[in-house]
Amino acid sequence: MGSSELINRRHEIESQPESDNEYYPKPSKSFIAVSRPLRYLLREERLVFVVVGMVIATVFFFLIPPSTQNLEKDFGATPTLHPMVRQVHRDREAVFGGGMFVGKVPLGLKRKPMRIVVTGGAGFVGSHLVDRLMARGDSVIVVDNFFTGRKENLMHHFGNPNFELIRHDVVEPLLLEVDQIYHLACPASPVHYKFNPVKTIKTNVVGTLNMLGLAKRVGARFLLTSTSEVYGDPLQHPQVETYWGNVNPIGVRSCYDEGKRTAETLAMDYHRGANVEVRIARIFNTYGPRMCIDDGRVVSNFVAQALRNEPMTVYGDGKQTRSFQFVSDLVEGLMRLMEGEHVGPFNLGNPGEFTMLELAKVVQETIDPNAKISFKANTEDDPHKRKPDITKAKELLGWEPTVSLTKGLPLMVTDFRTRIFGDHDAPSTNTKTKTKAKTNNVVRSN
Repeated sequence: MGSSELINRRHEIESQPESDNEYYPKPSKSFIAVSRPLRYLLREERLVFVVVGMVIATVFFFLIPPSTQNLEKDFGATPTLHPMVRQVHRDREAVFGGGMFVGKVPLGLKRKPMRIVVTGGAGFVGSHLVDRLMARGDSVIVVDNFFTGRKENLMHHFGNPNFELIRHDVVEPLLLEVDQIYHLACPASPVHYKFNPVKTIKTNVVGTLNMLGLAKRVGARFLLTSTSEVYGDPLQHPQVETYWGNVNPIGVRSCYDEGKRTAETLAMDYHRGANVEVRIARIFNTYGPRMCIDDGRVVSNFVAQALRNEPMTVYGDGKQTRSFQFVSDLVEGLMRLMEGEHVGPFNLGNPGEFTMLELAKVVQETIDPNAKISFKANTEDDPHKRKPDITKAKELLGWEPTVSLTKGLPLMVTDFRTRIFGDHDAPSTNTKTKTKAKTNNVVRSN
């Protein structure tokens, strides 16, 4: 009976009219959904900790003014901001949003390492660029066919997990996942690019086309190392980037000169037509350690000849002029160009101008005051004057060379002396002859 009474009693309660519901109140679902998070926050003073955390975050990121003086001290900021400073600002905006000087970067926040490919990275300039990128903490992939590059230039990076070396010719397509591409692959000295002119122009055109295609596929920024040779035998002095040049399209140097001019055209077409981020550098005469010995370039020729007690060969009357920049200055310019916001082209060179006879005298003073000079007929299409106007690089990149010829040349001489003579400071005649023959064989085999 008790059971039936309970059942009947519940039936009576449920059957009562809605007006009597005030005696049997039921909380609404919406109230329950709202009250549970509130009860959770109010329990154990959780709300207090949330509010305190928000206040601390607000004070740290928005109320503490940034110190632009420290930025200027660390990066050398000027009214035209240093590219590294702009990169810091971009990184900070990506993380925190807002304008350039909103908030403060946490102490532990560093620049994100990038994956970078350097074509021709085993060569003279390329290996020094790789050193800088590795020191900065990036992962570097070197692509080189070793026509003029040397593994010895990169051996100190072997075993580093952030370094890769691929034997590959850029004339053939290559698939990689990278953030930036420094395209340096191409023989740059007359001895090498005249050795196989068809191969040289294919490297400049087809190789550049392949690397631009890679940049388009993976969304990488692309830097082309062009040359002052695009100005040919200039009728304008000094040369500015807006000068179109005076180039012989069918001469013995055209494979290099016109090849680089075409490479610039391809880069700009990919930039305008495919939205590829490109940068173009026009490199003037560069010297330093790791240059190829006997490569036909005037500085390496003079140094090698003076070290071997041979007459330094001056072509023509020796009054033609060149400008010489140390390799570390060039690498700094290339990196600033890559990290900056300007396409270019930019002249990267030292505006200090020397005649060939003046250069020979500097080499004499550095190596041997008694070194002799011999004269030979000038080579075909050899430019009479070459001097960069670097106003654009100064204003937009904050770059200019800092190493003078008298400071940089001894560093190159030390490297050449070691590579030519090994540990011997004064080799015998037989040793000199063997060394010269060995060097010539190396050049031919490359």
